Amino acid sequence: MLDNFRQFQVGPDPFGRTWQVHFAWLQTAISIRHADTVDVKFGISTGGEPFDERVVALPHPALLAVSKKVGHPLTDAWCLKIAALHLQHMLETAEDFEKTLVTVQPGEIEHYARELQDALAVRK
Repeated sequence: MLDNFRQFQVGPDPFGRTWQVHFAWLQTAISIRHADTVDVKFGISTGGEPFDERVVALPHPALLAVSKKVGHPLTDAWCLKIAALHLQHMLETAEDFEKTLVTVQPGEIEHYARELQDALAVRK
C-alpha cells in the first residue's frame, strides 16, 4: 500500500521502468467536462522525461454507492487514494496507459475501497 498518495513511485512497469507520480488536483468534472465524476489529475514521468498528465475519473454515483456499502464517508482524500491506486494499477500493468483520461468502473472503485479498508485494519 502506498504511504503517500500525493507523491509516489510506481514500478517496475511491464517494460522495467519506474515512474514518478505527483498529484496535481481533484475537482468535480461537472464544471469542466459536464460529467458526473470526480476527476483526479496526476503528473507521471520516467527516466527524467517531462511530466505527462493522467486524469482518473471516478463516477459520482458509483462513489456514493461504494461509500455507503463500505461505510466510508465520501471525502476528497478517499477519492484521491482510490484514484492513486487505480493509476498505480495502470502503470504496473500498462492497462489503459495510452489514455490521458480513464474512467474507473464501479467494481474497481469497490475493490480499491476495500483495499484501503484492509490496509487500515492491518495498521491498527
